[in-house]
Amino acid sequence: MARLVLYYDKTSSAQANTIAEYLAEHYPEDPSNRPNLIAGDTQIEIIEWTVPTLGQRARDPVEAPDGSIWWTGMWASLTGRLDPTTGVMEEFRLPPSSRPHTVVPDTEGNIWYTGNSNATIGKLDPVSGTVTEYKTEARDPHSATFHPNGNLYFTSQGAGMLGRLNPTTGEVDEIETEPRPYGIKVAGDGMLWIAFNGTNKIGSMHPDTLAVKYYEVPETSTRIRRLDLDSQGMVWFVNSTQGKIGRLNPANGEIKQWDSPSGADSHPYAIAVIDDVIWYNESGMRPDALVRFNPRTEAFQSWAIPSGVGIVRNMWKTEAGDLLIHQSSSNRIGLVKIN
Repeated sequence: MARLVLYYDKTSSAQANTIAEYLAEHYPEDPSNRPNLIAGDTQIEIIEWTVPTLGQRARDPVEAPDGSIWWTGMWASLTGRLDPTTGVMEEFRLPPSSRPHTVVPDTEGNIWYTGNSNATIGKLDPVSGTVTEYKTEARDPHSATFHPNGNLYFTSQGAGMLGRLNPTTGEVDEIETEPRPYGIKVAGDGMLWIAFNGTNKIGSMHPDTLAVKYYEVPETSTRIRRLDLDSQGMVWFVNSTQGKIGRLNPANGEIKQWDSPSGADSHPYAIAVIDDVIWYNESGMRPDALVRFNPRTEAFQSWAIPSGVGIVRNMWKTEAGDLLIHQSSSNRIGLVKIN
């Protein structure tokens, strides 16, 4: 297995500046998609690192138990590790046909990935570099999460399937579901919640039986990429096609939605709940905007992401209560420190 270790140099090269000046002159900004930034009292700091292998479309950063940050380089079939204290990065090459979409750490420090192009769930042992693959019926495993029962649950967007992998036995169980299942999260009661990008529905799946219950969101054109849960078990979601964020109450099926600050074309994409405050991005804006929503006051606050041309496609809450983001088109991994 090939490894590449680099230290990120924040100093921009003269060549990069020349290219930036040329692009700014000949391809000026389109003011019609500027975000509507909302001022507020919350203070944040956004730190970004450029990954070693360019063009990989770095995405879906996560925090491992030792505090390291991992990401997946989908187009380069690799995963990478970042020490956020030193800035040192190391990349691990995965099977060339895997094109991993998402990485998830387990409690032992292994890194699991979804082989989006070779119908596998893979496990990387960072110490030995060994990669173990588990075949899936679905052709394109997409997003994944570990459950307290030890199993890994995953979505397969193109195949329209949901799956469960037992890491101990290697057994994989899969079911067909509504079109284009996307994001997946575990609730405090053990139920799994799924966002659907091919219909106006949210699903809850039982971890043992894999039975799915569906909840319809108003407007048939609604498409939901990702979701998360608060401490009360409420399901928060991004309504990407309507430019809204929403909340589903599983107890009674009630749904409430709020317009995102930048409007109907803002295309909310990734989402994370931290201390019952909602964080998400407006991926249709340039620059990509990071938005904070306080459900208690129904107040929004937003910031422009410094390198906001790459689209945040997933978010991860760290143990410290901060936020991991990324810019896939510009190959950056970001840490949002929330003060």
